[in-house]
Amino acid sequence: MAEVFQYKVQIKETHIDSYGHVNNATYLSLYEEARWELITPRGYGFQAIHKMKKGPVILEVNLKFLREIKLRENITITVEMLDYKGKIGHMVQRMIKDDGTIASEAVFTFGLFDMEARKLIEPTPEWRKAIGME
Repeated sequence: MAEVFQYKVQIKETHIDSYGHVNNATYLSLYEEARWELITPRGYGFQAIHKMKKGPVILEVNLKFLREIKLRENITITVEMLDYKGKIGHMVQRMIKDDGTIASEAVFTFGLFDMEARKLIEPTPEWRKAIGME
């Protein structure tokens, strides 16, 4: 079974739209923040990416808004790898309220991008470790 990474965050004023709940575009930013918190402590942060010239790219996202998230609510964002076949991987991320309600779910299709060759490559051992697949 795949590891489920958890990242806790409190919704701030900058996350909220004129309806008083999280802005739709902010969901993607929060999900990205959680992914950085997953890979950076495992040796695959911004500086490492630029040193190795290999980094993650999102190819597709299916994002569902299931329940409102309001100002100052605490949520847990989970990251779970589903599969990685060849050059393409899939992960699911969820925003979970303190009462256990899933407020949002997103399935991301992603890969590892070689910044010099300008193409997707097979996952390296360092990348597999960073995403919890080693």
